[in-house]
Amino acid sequence: MIRTSGLYRTEPVGGPPQSWYVNQVAEVAFEAEPLELLRICQSIESLHGRKRAGRNAPRTLDLDILLFGDRVLVTPELTIPHPRFRERRFVLVPLVEIAPDVHDPISGLTLRELLARCPDRSAVVAISSAPPLPVSS
Repeated sequence: MIRTSGLYRTEPVGGPPQSWYVNQVAEVAFEAEPLELLRICQSIESLHGRKRAGRNAPRTLDLDILLFGDRVLVTPELTIPHPRFRERRFVLVPLVEIAPDVHDPISGLTLRELLARCPDRSAVVAISSAPPLPVSS
């Protein structure tokens, strides 16, 4: 892990009525291919009781790969950048906290610019600040 954002209570967007979520983003160092990272994320979700009940259904844990450097990937299993991250404040607010000047490889805009243009007005409330983690070598 390189760094993490603070924690945010976030209003659900889409799907059936449900409780608010807690969201956080993390930057990780990963040397293998994106599909391997996806398999690891899905394994972690399963270990935490994740059941895939349908799109936007309540879940115990949801790990998404938002960006993978400047890579663009479209496969049946995985799309990078995440196809809806530009439209979601609950993603962009914590992303901007840790990497405001990173560029979206599709639009060329910085994450800060994407947040400023984001049409989503759902609530994103900071509940903690995570101390920066040291960079692993």
